[in-house]
Amino acid sequence: MFKKCFAGVVVLVLSLSWTAAAQDAATVISNASKAMGADNLKTIQYSGPGSEFSFGQAFVPGQPWPVFRNKTYTRTVDFEAPAYRIDRVPEPPDLQRRGGGLAPAQTQTVIFNANTPWPQQLQIWMTPSGFLKTAASSNATVKPQTMGGKKYQVVTFTGKNNAKVNGYINEQNTVEKVETWIDDPMLGDTLLEVSYSDYKDFGGVKFPAKIVQKQAGLPILDLTVTDVKANAGATIQPPQGRGGAGAPGGGGPPAVSSQKLADGVYLILPAYAALAVDFKDYIVVIEGPQSEARATAIIDEAKKVIPNKAIKYVINTHGHFDHSSGLRTFIAEGATIITHQQNKAYYEKIFSQPHALNPDKETEAKKKLSIETMTDKKVLTDGNHVIELHRLQNSLHNDGLIVAYLPKEKILVEADAFNPPAQANAPATPNPNNFNLVENLNRLKLDVETIIPIHYPADGRKVTIAELTRIVGRSN
Repeated sequence: MFKKCFAGVVVLVLSLSWTAAAQDAATVISNASKAMGADNLKTIQYSGPGSEFSFGQAFVPGQPWPVFRNKTYTRTVDFEAPAYRIDRVPEPPDLQRRGGGLAPAQTQTVIFNANTPWPQQLQIWMTPSGFLKTAASSNATVKPQTMGGKKYQVVTFTGKNNAKVNGYINEQNTVEKVETWIDDPMLGDTLLEVSYSDYKDFGGVKFPAKIVQKQAGLPILDLTVTDVKANAGATIQPPQGRGGAGAPGGGGPPAVSSQKLADGVYLILPAYAALAVDFKDYIVVIEGPQSEARATAIIDEAKKVIPNKAIKYVINTHGHFDHSSGLRTFIAEGATIITHQQNKAYYEKIFSQPHALNPDKETEAKKKLSIETMTDKKVLTDGNHVIELHRLQNSLHNDGLIVAYLPKEKILVEADAFNPPAQANAPATPNPNNFNLVENLNRLKLDVETIIPIHYPADGRKVTIAELTRIVGRSN
C-alpha cells in the first residue's frame, strides 16, 4: 500500500514539475515577445550593408569562407505565409578574390511548402521574432544558464530534423543568440548559429542592429541593420525564371548516362560530371561530387560500364564541398581518396565527425579512411592507361586545385578552371581562372584536344580546347 501511494506521489510531483516548467517557458517567451514588440508582428523587413560568405568554398581548408559584399542587403519576412525574400545590391566584384562560390542572386525568394527543407525554413525561425513564435507553439522548455558572466534563459524546442533549437534570452528580454544543428554531407552534424546584438527601437519594435550568422564556426552572414519596417506590405511572389530560389517541389534527379570517350574511358553525366577509367585490375573514378545520391549514381554507372571490378581510387580535384561531398560514399565503397596534401588533415578531421541527424552509407559501413596525397604531380598507370595529375599553380579558386590529364586520349578533366557557357558559340567573358588554366597548360606542355569540365554544359556537347582558347583570345 505504501509503495502504491509513494509511486502516486512521485507521478504527481513529476507532473506538477513538468507543468511548472512548461509555464515557465511560456512566461519567458511571452515576456520576451512583449518586450521586443513581437506579439502582433506579422511581417518584418530589415536592411543594411553587409557581407555574405560562400560556405564550403575556402581557398585553403580551415580558412574563412570567401566573402561577397553588399551595399545593401534587404530581407523581407512574412511569418504567416510563411515566406521570405532577399534583395541585394552587390558591391563591384573583387577580381582577385580567392576561393570559390558564385555571387548570390540579386533576388532570392523562398515560399514554404510541404517539401521545403528544414535548413531553408530556419532562415525564418531563427530570426528573433520567428524563434519566439515557433517556440511558443512547440512545447518548448527553459533552463537558466550563465555564460561569460551573463545570465540567460535558454528556451529549447525540437526542430523538424530532431535537433534541438536553443534561443538565449538575456535579462533585457531580448533574443541574443539562436543555435541549432543541421546535416551537411561533408561535416555531418553541423552547428548553425545566429548572434543578435545592439538592439534598437524601430517604431515600437526592438530589433538587433548587428546580425552575425555562422555555420561550422565561420561567418556566412555579417549584417549591420540600419532600417527596420514592421508589418509593412510583404507580397512575396514565387520566383520567375532565373534569379530566384523557390522552395523545391517535386521531380527527381536527372537520369544518369554515360559516354564512351575512348577504350576504357567513360564520361558519366549529367553535371556534376565524373570520369571512370578501366585499369587492369580496378576502376579509377575522377571526382566524387555533390552528395551521397550523386556519388552513388556515379559508382553504379562506373560499375555498369566497367563490370566485375572494384573502385580502387577516387580522384578529388579540390576541397570545395560541392566537389567533395560525395567522398564519404566512396569511402564506404572501400575506395582510396587521391587529393592534394593540404586536404589530408582536414579530411581526417571532418570525416570522423558524427552524422547522427542523417546517417549516411559511411556511418553504416564504418570503413577506414584511406588517403593518398600529391603536391604538384602524381601519375597513375597500369601499363596501358595513364592518368597524370597536376596542381594548377597560382590558382585563385583553390590552392590545391588538381587537373587530370590522359595523355594517350588527349583528355583533360578540370573543375572550375573553365566552366563553359550554355551554348558552344555563346558570348563569354573570360575570368582569371580561365587564363590561369591556359597558362598552366602551356607551362606543362599538355597536348589537350578534349576538355571534360566537371560543371558540364547542359547541352551535353563535346568541349574542345578550341572553345577555351577562343574565349581567352589566344591559342594554346
